[in-house]
Amino acid sequence: MVVQPYLYFHGRCDEALAFYEQALGAEVTFKMRHKDAPGEYSVEGDAGERIMHASFKVGQTTLMATDGMPTETTPPAYSGFSISVSLDNVAKGEKIFNALAEGGQVRFPWQSTFWAKGFGMVADKFGVPWMVNVENKEP
Repeated sequence: MVVQPYLYFHGRCDEALAFYEQALGAEVTFKMRHKDAPGEYSVEGDAGERIMHASFKVGQTTLMATDGMPTETTPPAYSGFSISVSLDNVAKGEKIFNALAEGGQVRFPWQSTFWAKGFGMVADKFGVPWMVNVENKEP
C-alpha cells in the first residue's frame, strides 16, 4: 500500500510545481492538462489549460497535484495536516525551510529543539503546511 498527498491548487498548479522544483529540488514526473483528456472529458479554452493531474517526486516520496475541476476557483484551505520533510543535514534543512517560507507564513521559526538539531513549521505561499525536521539522533 502507498499513501500519497494529493494537493489542490485551483489555477496555480503550474506555479506550485515550479516553486517545488526550486525550493525542494522536486522532479515533475507527470503532467496532464484538461485539454489533453480523451473525447468528452477534454475541456477547451482557459479551463483546458488547467492541470488535471500531476505527479512530482521530492526525495523518495511522490506527491500528486491538480488545479481541480475546470469550474472550481475556490482556493484551498489546508488544515489538519502538515507535510513533513526529514533530513540529516542542518544546513540543508534550514535552506529548504527558508525556501518554503518565501512568500509564505512561518508558524514555528527554524531552530534547534530538544528533539531536533533543526526544526521549523511553515505554510508556503500556496497555503500548504510543511514541517522541516533534522532529528537529533544522539542519545
